[in-house]
Amino acid sequence: MIEIRHLNKTFGTGEGAVHALEDISLTVEAGEIFGIIGLSGAGKSTLVRCMNLLERPTDGSLVVDGQEITALGGKELRKARQSISMIFQSFNLLMQRTALNNICFPLELAGWNRADAVARARELLKLVGLEDRENAYPAQLSGGQKQRVAIARALATNPKVLLCDEATSALDPTTTVSILELLKELNRSLGVTVVVITHQMSVIEEICSRVAILDGGVIVEQGRVQDIFSNPQTDIGRKLVYPGGVRIDDLPASRVVRIAFNGGSSYEPLIATLAIDCGVKVNILGADTRNIDGKAFGTMLLGLPEDPNDAARALNYIRSQPNITVEEVPAHD
Repeated sequence: MIEIRHLNKTFGTGEGAVHALEDISLTVEAGEIFGIIGLSGAGKSTLVRCMNLLERPTDGSLVVDGQEITALGGKELRKARQSISMIFQSFNLLMQRTALNNICFPLELAGWNRADAVARARELLKLVGLEDRENAYPAQLSGGQKQRVAIARALATNPKVLLCDEATSALDPTTTVSILELLKELNRSLGVTVVVITHQMSVIEEICSRVAILDGGVIVEQGRVQDIFSNPQTDIGRKLVYPGGVRIDDLPASRVVRIAFNGGSSYEPLIATLAIDCGVKVNILGADTRNIDGKAFGTMLLGLPEDPNDAARALNYIRSQPNITVEEVPAHD
C-alpha cells in the first residue's frame, strides 16, 4: 500500500541545513494499522507530511497504492490526495462551520453537489456516533467530539489511507481510548489503512500491528509491536518501551535476575505459582509489563532468596516456563 524508499528531507541549504529525515525506508501493508513513534523532534510529523506531500521530500521514492506520488503535481496530486486523508492533534476544524458543513467541505472542493454532500456527511456523522450533533459548531463540542468530526471529514472522500498525526495527544485518557477504538473499528469495517504518528507507546500497543521507531530523523527499529515490546534493540527503543524502567544501580545488593515476558498468557501469575509450586518466595524489585491482546510483554526484576537451594529451585522453575527468558544481573552476583 505505502512503499517509502530512501526518503530524505532537508530544510535549508549550506551550513544552516537541517536534515529532518535521513534514508527512510519502510512498507505499510494494505489494511493494517502501522505506528511511527519517537520523542519530540524525532521527525515524526515531517515524515507523515511527506506521505501526502504537504512536505515534498528532498529525494527518495514514495509509492501509494502503486502510484509514485512524488512524481505528481497540480491536478494529479490533488486527486491522489483524496485517497490519503489526515487527522491532526488540533483537529483543524473550520470554526464558522457546523459539524455537518465541516464534513461537507472536502466534498465541495471535490465538486460534489450539495444534496449528495449532505447525505454523505450525515452518513459519516452516524458512523462516528455524532448524528445528533450535525448543527453544532466546534466551540460547542468536546475534544473527543471534535476529533470524531475530524475523522468523519477525513473519511468523506473514501480514502484508502488515513494518516493520524498525534491524533489523541490533546485528549484525556478516557477519550483517547474511545478514539482509538473508533479507529480500530473503521479499520475493520472500511478496510482503510491507518498510519499512527505518536510519542505515546500506550497508543502503539493499543492499536498497531507493526511499528517503526524514529530517532533523529532515522528509523532505528521496526517490526511487529510484540517483538519490539519483548526485546527492544536500541537505547531509544528501551526508553520508549520502559519509560519508568528500574535503574539497576538503585537496587539493593542481592542476587537479582531479570526476566522477560515474550508473549505468553497475561493470565498466568508467575510469582504466585512459583510460591505455590516450589514454596519459594521472591522479591519483585521492579517491573514494567503490558497486556497486549491477552499476551504478556515486558520485563521484571526479581530478588532471589539468599538460600542457594531456594534460589536454584526458583531459577529452574522460571526457566521451565514457556515464553519467558531469564538472565542474572551480573552486578549483583
